[in-house]
Amino acid sequence: MTPQAQNLVSPQSADMALESLPSVDLQTFRFVMASFASGVSVVTTLDENDQPRGLTCSAICSVSVDPPLLLSSVSNRSGTLPAVLSSGRFAVNILGSQGQSVSQLFASGANDKFDRVRWEPGPASGAPVLQVNVAHAECELHNAVEAGDHTLLIGRVIGGGTEQDRHPLAYWRGAYGRILQ
Repeated sequence: MTPQAQNLVSPQSADMALESLPSVDLQTFRFVMASFASGVSVVTTLDENDQPRGLTCSAICSVSVDPPLLLSSVSNRSGTLPAVLSSGRFAVNILGSQGQSVSQLFASGANDKFDRVRWEPGPASGAPVLQVNVAHAECELHNAVEAGDHTLLIGRVIGGGTEQDRHPLAYWRGAYGRILQ
């Protein structure tokens, strides 16, 4: 065992530490997390009837290069989550700076989301790829881990692309912005 591995906390001692310390209050947690500027994405998939489903998500990150894995955190209350788990495929659409209305649409409970945006099936996964992207990643579900009131979707990237002439949409403290080069 490496010295670094010996310094890791065991799951049992981590559980004991979590039990002995109180959680921060919800308002503090939300203020802290809102202070982390992030990109804005829409996670999409097809349900068992090949109907497109999607949700706005700002919690994505790369996990691994070999194999290429990314993570997306999705609320357990989301109607899109069962479709991703069932199909085993999804796309992460990283929105361009013109995508604020798309972000708001996919954060809403609207039933006609895909009737109001331009999209096409991704060539690798078939999951909807939106036309307002700065980039997209098509994924095959590698793992799903329940974590509190969310599920962490870990996807193996099987396709993707970028748009070089666009800038990303950003979100910080409850407001949208854009990043300029």
